[in-house]
Amino acid sequence: MKIYYSSASPYSTKVRMAAHYSGLDAEHLVADTTADPADLIAANPLGKIPTLVTDSGQAIFDSRVIMQFIDRETGRKLYPRASTKRTEAEVLEATADGICDCLLAIVYERRMRPEDKLHQPWIDRQWSKVERGLDHLEKSMPRLGKKPHGGHFALAAMLHYIELRFAGQWQKGRPKLKRYLTKFEAVFPDYVKFKD
Repeated sequence: MKIYYSSASPYSTKVRMAAHYSGLDAEHLVADTTADPADLIAANPLGKIPTLVTDSGQAIFDSRVIMQFIDRETGRKLYPRASTKRTEAEVLEATADGICDCLLAIVYERRMRPEDKLHQPWIDRQWSKVERGLDHLEKSMPRLGKKPHGGHFALAAMLHYIELRFAGQWQKGRPKLKRYLTKFEAVFPDYVKFKD
């Protein structure tokens, strides 16, 4: 199997950590999405990462679909079996991914437009969603036991990304979120391999 990814992509980081943790044997291949690489486009017409390609050539995308595939392929190692706990994990993943959606909207607004064309109300709106999401997570911090689940991986990937792109702009008043990556690394020591 192959996983096409970008090291800066939080969705890629989530999937790659989960695949590693679950024991899914996959080659991880860096893909420059701005160059529309032929192998990625052949697998995913949208040219987005992450994209997983199975041994039989089936392409699987987006990140949440890949996470569910990993869970099924590895004997349900990634999400709780009890429906209530599983729903909690999936909602945590959706929250973390949604925050990443907003962060990326800000990054692309700044990256793709000249400074005099930036639409600050759009940036402010996205950042207000980020802050609400972070405050929600801080208030209802998920328990992290000995076995991380898909939501935990999504949260770790989101926090890694927000610190990468918005260092020092999100921690105030959020001590639990500030400590989360240290706790996550204690239950998933291989996190260090995915920091770059």
